[in-house]
Amino acid sequence: MLDRALAFLSVSDVRWMDVLDILLVAFIIYELLRFVRGTHAVQIAMGVLVLVVLYWASILFNLQTVNWLLRTFLPVLMFGIIVVFQSEFRKALAHLGRTPFFGTAAKHQKEEVVDEVVLAATTLSSQRTGAIMAIEREIGLRSYIETGITLDAELTYDLLVNIFHPATPLHDGAVIIQGNRVAAAACFLPLTVNPELSRTLGSRHRAAIGLSEDTDTVAVVVSEETGAISLVEAGQIRRGLDGPALRRALLFALGLGGSRPAEGKGAPAPTGGER
Repeated sequence: MLDRALAFLSVSDVRWMDVLDILLVAFIIYELLRFVRGTHAVQIAMGVLVLVVLYWASILFNLQTVNWLLRTFLPVLMFGIIVVFQSEFRKALAHLGRTPFFGTAAKHQKEEVVDEVVLAATTLSSQRTGAIMAIEREIGLRSYIETGITLDAELTYDLLVNIFHPATPLHDGAVIIQGNRVAAAACFLPLTVNPELSRTLGSRHRAAIGLSEDTDTVAVVVSEETGAISLVEAGQIRRGLDGPALRRALLFALGLGGSRPAEGKGAPAPTGGER
């Protein structure tokens, strides 16, 4: 196969720089699609695509009035999109910094996120303060972010602990983490309807499981009643984790090494409900 490809390149006018050019464009389009997946930007992009198709149709069928309207308002519309979605453009540029070309830096950044989450979870557990921390992976969580209070703040242990303090207005709900930033707090999550779950699981655990069933999110839950720490992924929950076990499980879930805790390992199920 490789010999045929090399033979084709040698007898055609295609240069190696042309191949590199095509690969770079494909990579940029792929990263752009990954970024907008699961967000309202998809609908915006479809709307722009419809206008572009309509513009070329007006040229093809000589629709002069439609063509004049589109030529007049399309530039204004593009500037409007830039103004309205300036924060998304900033995040898209930041997203490029987490591509495979910068894999080492991205891995170190994720490990720092894991450490901050584990430290916050163990602290909240010792205080028996309820919490849900959802870590975004491939599937965007923009629709859930919009149900809460947007923060877009650097993720730190202190910020997480203060958010879930019972005296703060943001404690009742989930924190959603994008990259190394807290995207939003007090977010509402869908409750699972799985009838096979234990009746001891309360609303926090069911919300985390419901989110993990709809997306590829990894969520850390701290029980308000028992202080037990749980990890939720792909609709499955592992309960009774301590700090080191939680760290290993998060590193494993995020593709950074670590190890998956043994099934069933953890504290015994409580007799009462857990929130």
